[in-house]
Amino acid sequence: MSVTHRLTAPAPGWTATADVVVVGSGVAGLTVALNVRKAGLRAMVVTKAMLDEGSTRWAQGGIAAALGEGDTPEQHLDDTLVAGAGLCDEDAVRTLVTEGPDAVRRLIGVGALFDRDEAGEILLTREGGHHRRRIAHAGGDATGAEISRALVAAVRNDPGIELIEHALVLDLLTDAEGHAAGLTLHVMGEGQRDGVGAVRARAVVLATGGMGQVFSATTNPAVSTGDGVALALRAGAAVTDLEFVQFHPTVLWLGPDAEGQQPLVSEAVRGEGAHLVDADGVRFMVGQHELAELAPRDIVAKAITRRIQEQGAEHMFLDGRHFGAEMWAHRFPTILASCRAHGIDPVTAPIPVAPAAHYASGGVRTDRHGRTSVPGLYACGEVACTGVHGANRLASNSLLEGLVFAERIAADLAKRHRAGDLPERTVDVAAARAAQPVPLPPSEARAEIQRLMSRGAGVLRSAASMADTATGLALIAEQAYAHVAEEKPADPRVETWEAANLLLVATALVAAAAQREETRGCHWREDFPERDDAHWRRHLITTLTASGDPVSTPEEQ
Repeated sequence: MSVTHRLTAPAPGWTATADVVVVGSGVAGLTVALNVRKAGLRAMVVTKAMLDEGSTRWAQGGIAAALGEGDTPEQHLDDTLVAGAGLCDEDAVRTLVTEGPDAVRRLIGVGALFDRDEAGEILLTREGGHHRRRIAHAGGDATGAEISRALVAAVRNDPGIELIEHALVLDLLTDAEGHAAGLTLHVMGEGQRDGVGAVRARAVVLATGGMGQVFSATTNPAVSTGDGVALALRAGAAVTDLEFVQFHPTVLWLGPDAEGQQPLVSEAVRGEGAHLVDADGVRFMVGQHELAELAPRDIVAKAITRRIQEQGAEHMFLDGRHFGAEMWAHRFPTILASCRAHGIDPVTAPIPVAPAAHYASGGVRTDRHGRTSVPGLYACGEVACTGVHGANRLASNSLLEGLVFAERIAADLAKRHRAGDLPERTVDVAAARAAQPVPLPPSEARAEIQRLMSRGAGVLRSAASMADTATGLALIAEQAYAHVAEEKPADPRVETWEAANLLLVATALVAAAAQREETRGCHWREDFPERDDAHWRRHLITTLTASGDPVSTPEEQ
């Protein structure tokens, strides 16, 4: 199978080589790189910004694993399956929860320092959907930053790992057999590696993170523009469950016009006993779920949204005043500083919160070894859909999933290498040139895509709202094609490539969400408010047609 679609871009002006090229520098990508090095493979890490600026560093709450006394992988599995609302792959979840504890211990061996008690035991907290304390954290509420620090230090100290920072991945390269043979990318730098180039490799690993920037308000950094999912679709790979975008229930509300990355108020704040209240101080989650404020995220996000609608309010409140100043300073220093920077002191006042796009439970479809439907192309972390999260990710399973499945990808590559099944690949240059170039929307289309998606495909969805969204997205695409026909195409550059990626993943997401006529997990249809296991306890698999349009096909039951 050859790649049939590619972004409009200049021909590569330089070439680099590696055995394995990893795109992304979060917990998933760096873990793959470190582990393939142990097998004697040369690794290259390509990252869009600086090495430590991916989504991992923003993770506050922690990493979930059955590390505590009395806890078991089976209990962790049960909580994950409940949160996933009937769409988890139970075998994938079992892999996660059984391999997770040792994976965390190996992460500690790399140098990650988790918070511990006076006896030296790892401190564990609780978050939504968990029936036990099993969330290991670092620096109070800076777990992702600590994990990123440890992995970045290990990577920088390994001379066998080559780094290319400030690089936007463009498209996959394949050989004559359709096997991944490298990728094209654009480096925002100076010197030999500047502008569009190519990396030739025996295997490609996508660890590009999420696509939260498809919405106006998100907890994701600005670099999270769905580049990995878009690349995979153009390469002919299958993606799954794109409709299941988790909206974090408690994001700091900065006003009705706030856009871009918004400060997260970790689930762990509720795990330690903070209450969700309305303007009258009423704890509206009590009586709605047995876990009240610690219900799974989709339930809490829906309850907040309903309360906002009922009261004509703009936000709800998270009240942790009873923690006291000392606990805020030691347990949640990052959140405390963020709130105070925006004029809110959680020690003396409730925090205004509202849901915002947070995590893509779906992504590039993989097996339990991280292999996609394109030979030689792997995916892990948020860009992937391993089947672990189902219709709604359980809190703090994301770092663990990235860690566990990155190790499994590295093990698969090492096994293939030992078996002689990882030879050098020759890029099919003719096929790459023949791939259909995708017209680029102007950079200002990004804001319009976000506005359309937030208004019609956000927390609340309906057939009418998504039809309007699909129409608006199609108009952006038509204008891009028209500008090419008029010989006035948008200039190929980072902003227009990102806009093209956002347009593709937004269109694919809406196509899937419009097809799923039920409410399940974090997919909430106002016109189909009930879960429908008879028709929809199955996945939607999205691929591109020959003309480049996303089409979603229900998996056979």
